[in-house]
Amino acid sequence: MNRTTHAILAFALLAGASIMALPASAQEARAPDPAATAVPSVTAVELVRWPAAEARQGVAADKEYFYPNANNRIGKYDRKTGRRVAQWEGPRALFPHMNSCVVEDRELICAASNHPSVPMASVIEVFDTATLRHVRSIALPPIPGSLTWIERKGDDWYGGFANYPVERGGEPGHDNRWTRLVRFDSHFRATGSWLFPDAVLARFAPMSNSGGSWGDDGLLYVTGHDRPEAYVMRLPKAGSVLEHVATVALPTAGQAIAWDRTQPRVLWSLDRATNTVVASRVPPVPVTP
Repeated sequence: MNRTTHAILAFALLAGASIMALPASAQEARAPDPAATAVPSVTAVELVRWPAAEARQGVAADKEYFYPNANNRIGKYDRKTGRRVAQWEGPRALFPHMNSCVVEDRELICAASNHPSVPMASVIEVFDTATLRHVRSIALPPIPGSLTWIERKGDDWYGGFANYPVERGGEPGHDNRWTRLVRFDSHFRATGSWLFPDAVLARFAPMSNSGGSWGDDGLLYVTGHDRPEAYVMRLPKAGSVLEHVATVALPTAGQAIAWDRTQPRVLWSLDRATNTVVASRVPPVPVTP
């Protein structure tokens, strides 16, 4: 089965299921691995780093605060001081795996799943940024993979669905080649689906797509689980496979990311090994959307 047929069949399944200023330091990330430089590459420059106990999966930010998250915990931290001002923790039985969050108006929109349980099921958990109170859950239709990130672009929502080998919590027959980007309408009905190119899947391996966020340049920046890199993707003019157009060397290793919508070209990420949150400035990439 070729990749185009694979994508068509997969999307048929979806349709059938109804379906503050930042203080400046100047620590640069390592240069991209030569294996990832078949496309143009740039290096992000670290601006600030804060410790955060919840920095295990992802981090979001608004003008005044940043919000790191773990599987069933979210912290709220002052961007000027790095001081935690609030924390939420939910029962692990109900919140087994929140992988990332993004600020949308006055809400945190969090991508969650039942990972590593199978069959995989995905849900969007919504929180009030002022209080961190859990507001609602949006159960998604059956889609191959676990939702790892979700973000709005225009009138649509885009989400990454990770697939893993069985020994890493995947479903039989669905390794990371089944990892996909899915577009939803405002009612979270799937309206499009794209696979990742082999070169990016190889960088994800043996894991999958952990984070994603749309840049102000119209390009999609995605991360894997382990490597200190973000892969810049473009929707294809034709076909079913995303285009890898550039690579960004990051000062952090994998996990979820979020663009800062209040500072130009500032990307938030985390260092899981040290439980720290990092904001970096990413140079413009020499490609067009």
